[in-house]
Amino acid sequence: MIGYVLFEDRSKIGKPLTQHKGVSVYHNGQLYAESYGRHYSPDGYYYGQKWQCVEFVKRFFFLAKQHRMPNVWGHAKDFFDSSINHGELNKQRGLVQFFNGKEQAPQLDDLLVFQDTLYGHVAVVSEVGKNWVEVVQQNIYGKPRQRFSLAHEKNLYSILAPRRPAGWLRIAQH
Repeated sequence: MIGYVLFEDRSKIGKPLTQHKGVSVYHNGQLYAESYGRHYSPDGYYYGQKWQCVEFVKRFFFLAKQHRMPNVWGHAKDFFDSSINHGELNKQRGLVQFFNGKEQAPQLDDLLVFQDTLYGHVAVVSEVGKNWVEVVQQNIYGKPRQRFSLAHEKNLYSILAPRRPAGWLRIAQH
Protein backbone atom coordinates (compact mmCIF):
# COMPACT_ATOMS: atom_id res chain seq x y z
CA MET A 1 0.00 0.00 0.00
CA ILE A 2 1.56 3.29 -1.10
CA GLY A 3 1.89 5.93 1.60
CA TYR A 4 1.27 3.47 4.42
CA VAL A 5 3.04 4.47 7.64
CA LEU A 6 3.07 2.40 10.78
CA PHE A 7 1.91 4.08 13.97
CA GLU A 8 4.77 6.05 15.41
CA ASP A 9 5.27 7.69 18.77
CA ARG A 10 5.72 11.30 17.60
CA SER A 11 7.15 12.27 21.00
CA LYS A 12 10.43 10.59 19.92
CA ILE A 13 10.96 13.03 17.03
CA GLY A 14 13.89 15.32 17.77
CA LYS A 15 15.32 12.94 20.37
CA PRO A 16 18.98 11.83 20.08
CA LEU A 17 19.60 8.38 18.55
CA THR A 18 23.40 8.24 18.55
CA GLN A 19 26.31 10.65 18.27
CA HIS A 20 29.65 11.01 16.50
CA LYS A 21 32.43 13.03 18.09
CA GLY A 22 29.94 14.64 20.44
CA VAL A 23 27.46 15.66 17.73
CA SER A 24 24.03 14.06 18.11
CA VAL A 25 21.94 12.41 15.40
CA TYR A 26 18.24 13.12 15.94
CA HIS A 27 15.16 11.06 15.15
CA ASN A 28 13.13 12.44 12.21
CA GLY A 29 10.39 9.83 12.16
CA GLN A 30 9.14 7.61 9.38
CA LEU A 31 8.25 10.40 6.96
CA TYR A 32 11.66 11.26 5.47
CA ALA A 33 10.49 14.47 3.79
CA GLU A 34 9.03 15.93 6.97
CA SER A 35 10.83 18.86 8.54
CA TYR A 36 10.45 20.51 11.91
CA GLY A 37 11.65 24.02 11.08
CA ARG A 38 14.97 25.63 10.32
CA HIS A 39 17.94 25.06 12.61
CA TYR A 40 20.70 27.64 13.19
CA SER A 41 23.86 27.79 15.27
CA PRO A 42 23.87 30.34 18.13
CA ASP A 43 25.77 32.77 15.85
CA GLY A 44 23.31 32.39 12.95
CA TYR A 45 25.00 29.79 10.69
CA TYR A 46 22.24 27.83 8.95
CA TYR A 47 22.46 24.08 9.57
CA GLY A 48 19.36 23.15 7.57
CA GLN A 49 15.88 21.76 8.15
CA LYS A 50 15.49 19.90 11.44
CA TRP A 51 16.17 16.69 11.42
CA GLN A 52 17.12 16.12 7.82
CA CYS A 53 20.39 14.51 6.71
CA VAL A 54 21.83 17.83 5.48
CA GLU A 55 21.21 19.43 8.87
CA PHE A 56 23.27 16.74 10.62
CA VAL A 57 26.30 16.88 8.30
CA LYS A 58 26.45 20.67 8.32
CA ARG A 59 26.05 20.73 12.12
CA PHE A 60 28.74 18.01 12.43
CA PHE A 61 31.25 19.87 10.26
CA PHE A 62 30.50 23.13 12.12
CA LEU A 63 30.72 21.72 15.68
CA ALA A 64 33.31 18.95 15.34
CA LYS A 65 35.50 20.44 12.60
CA GLN A 66 34.86 24.20 12.92
CA HIS A 67 34.01 24.24 9.21
CA ARG A 68 31.37 26.53 7.69
CA MET A 69 30.23 25.60 4.21
CA PRO A 70 30.30 28.67 1.95
CA ASN A 71 26.97 27.70 0.36
CA VAL A 72 24.46 26.80 3.07
CA TRP A 73 21.64 25.93 0.63
CA GLY A 74 20.72 22.91 -1.42
CA HIS A 75 19.50 19.36 -1.16
CA ALA A 76 21.84 16.52 -0.22
CA LYS A 77 22.46 15.58 -3.87
CA ASP A 78 23.72 19.15 -4.50
CA PHE A 79 26.71 18.64 -2.22
CA PHE A 80 28.59 16.74 -4.94
CA ASP A 81 29.40 18.58 -8.17
CA SER A 82 30.35 16.17 -10.97
CA SER A 83 31.87 19.03 -13.00
CA ILE A 84 34.70 19.33 -10.44
CA ASN A 85 37.73 17.13 -11.05
CA HIS A 86 38.66 14.31 -8.68
CA GLY A 87 40.74 15.69 -5.79
CA GLU A 88 39.88 19.34 -6.39
CA LEU A 89 38.19 21.85 -4.12
CA ASN A 90 34.40 22.03 -4.20
CA LYS A 91 34.15 25.78 -3.52
CA GLN A 92 30.43 25.62 -2.71
CA ARG A 93 31.17 23.34 0.27
CA GLY A 94 34.75 24.35 1.01
CA LEU A 95 35.77 20.68 0.86
CA VAL A 96 37.96 18.58 -1.41
CA GLN A 97 35.87 16.26 -3.57
CA PHE A 98 36.64 12.64 -4.53
CA PHE A 99 34.73 10.42 -6.96
CA ASN A 100 33.65 6.94 -5.92
CA GLY A 101 35.74 4.38 -7.86
CA LYS A 102 38.89 6.48 -8.11
CA GLU A 103 42.31 6.55 -6.38
CA GLN A 104 41.33 8.02 -3.00
CA ALA A 105 39.93 5.85 -0.20
CA PRO A 106 37.22 7.25 2.06
CA GLN A 107 38.50 8.39 5.46
CA LEU A 108 37.10 9.01 8.90
CA ASP A 109 34.79 12.07 8.93
CA ASP A 110 34.45 12.28 5.14
CA LEU A 111 31.04 13.38 3.90
CA LEU A 112 29.46 10.76 1.61
CA VAL A 113 27.04 12.07 -1.02
CA PHE A 114 24.33 9.92 -2.60
CA GLN A 115 22.56 11.25 -5.69
CA ASP A 116 20.33 8.23 -6.36
CA THR A 117 17.04 9.68 -5.08
CA LEU A 118 15.00 12.85 -5.62
CA TYR A 119 16.76 14.84 -2.88
CA GLY A 120 19.82 12.63 -2.42
CA HIS A 121 21.36 11.77 0.93
CA VAL A 122 24.48 12.72 2.89
CA ALA A 123 26.22 10.91 5.75
CA VAL A 124 29.48 11.14 7.69
CA VAL A 125 32.03 8.30 7.69
CA SER A 126 32.36 7.16 11.31
CA GLU A 127 34.63 4.14 10.82
CA VAL A 128 36.66 2.54 8.02
CA GLY A 129 37.59 -1.14 7.78
CA LYS A 130 39.50 -3.10 5.17
CA ASN A 131 36.39 -3.88 3.11
CA TRP A 132 33.68 -1.67 4.63
CA VAL A 133 32.86 1.83 5.80
CA GLU A 134 30.39 2.75 8.51
CA VAL A 135 28.45 5.99 8.34
CA VAL A 136 26.50 7.95 10.89
CA GLN A 137 23.44 9.61 9.39
CA GLN A 138 20.23 11.36 10.12
CA ASN A 139 16.84 10.74 8.53
CA ILE A 140 17.27 7.10 7.49
CA TYR A 141 14.60 5.48 9.63
CA GLY A 142 16.03 2.85 11.96
CA LYS A 143 19.59 3.21 10.63
CA PRO A 144 21.47 6.06 12.34
CA ARG A 145 24.58 3.94 11.69
CA GLN A 146 25.00 1.80 8.60
CA ARG A 147 27.79 -0.21 6.97
CA PHE A 148 28.60 -0.19 3.27
CA SER A 149 30.88 -2.53 1.34
CA LEU A 150 34.21 -1.07 0.19
CA ALA A 151 36.13 -2.60 -2.71
CA HIS A 152 39.81 -1.89 -3.33
CA GLU A 153 41.26 -3.07 -6.62
CA LYS A 154 44.21 -1.72 -8.63
CA ASN A 155 44.45 1.32 -6.32
CA LEU A 156 40.79 2.20 -6.95
CA TYR A 157 38.29 2.49 -4.09
CA SER A 158 34.57 1.92 -4.52
CA ILE A 159 31.70 1.96 -2.07
CA LEU A 160 29.22 -0.45 -3.68
CA ALA A 161 26.36 -1.59 -1.46
CA PRO A 162 23.73 -1.26 -0.17
CA ARG A 163 23.88 2.08 -2.03
CA ARG A 164 26.54 3.60 -4.23
CA PRO A 165 27.50 7.22 -3.43
CA ALA A 166 28.67 9.63 -6.12
CA GLY A 167 31.69 10.28 -3.94
CA TRP A 168 32.94 11.92 -0.77
CA LEU A 169 34.21 15.28 0.41
CA ARG A 170 36.76 16.16 3.09
CA ILE A 171 38.45 19.08 4.72
CA ALA A 172 41.66 19.97 2.86
CA GLN A 173 44.92 19.03 4.57
CA HIS A 174 47.12 22.07 5.14
